Amino acid sequence: MKKRIVLFSIVFLVTFFISNAQSGFGIKAGLGYNSNGEFSEIISDTQTIINNKGAGKSSFNIGFYGKLDLGMIYIRPELVYTKTTSEYQLNSQSTDYKLSKLDLPVLVGFKVIGPLNVFAGPAFQYVLDNNFKGLKYESIKNNFTVGLNIGASIELGKLGLDVRYERGLSKNEANWTNAGNIFTLDSRPDQIIFNLSYRLSNKKQ
Repeated sequence: MKKRIVLFSIVFLVTFFISNAQSGFGIKAGLGYNSNGEFSEIISDTQTIINNKGAGKSSFNIGFYGKLDLGMIYIRPELVYTKTTSEYQLNSQSTDYKLSKLDLPVLVGFKVIGPLNVFAGPAFQYVLDNNFKGLKYESIKNNFTVGLNIGASIELGKLGLDVRYERGLSKNEANWTNAGNIFTLDSRPDQIIFNLSYRLSNKKQ
């Protein structure tokens, strides 16, 4: 219950800031190529550690944003639903790990020249659901984590295009035991994301 209260409070505050941003607000969506961290297995009989970094797959996100202009610098909070998938080899078979989360990036941008901007900032993440196909395991330790976004964008009127790199900073693992073997799954995202945004409000001077 406490987690839900905190989550709804964050969503309310970000939504309020976005709706009152001096430069307006808009919607955004994007596609990415991601990996969700390393999967490790410790074989009890031999104490052999098998590390599997996994293969990246496509991800998608959808949400909305606000923007507050401060001269050459701007602040851009976002509220985004993201779903990622990674593929791991387990028992000679390919297995997908799927993760859904709510991202709250707070980006600080710098206007370089013309429509070109660069930006960076923390991304506060709340894990909504995670599933390792074919396996039963304990939930990841922390639903709330922190990551980093860094990238560049171009604004063409009401349209915006950006490319960014996202990396999870907070260590967040699921650990479980099966047949005496110990398994560890690191759920931190590591991805490249391409976004398209559209400003819904008229730009305020």
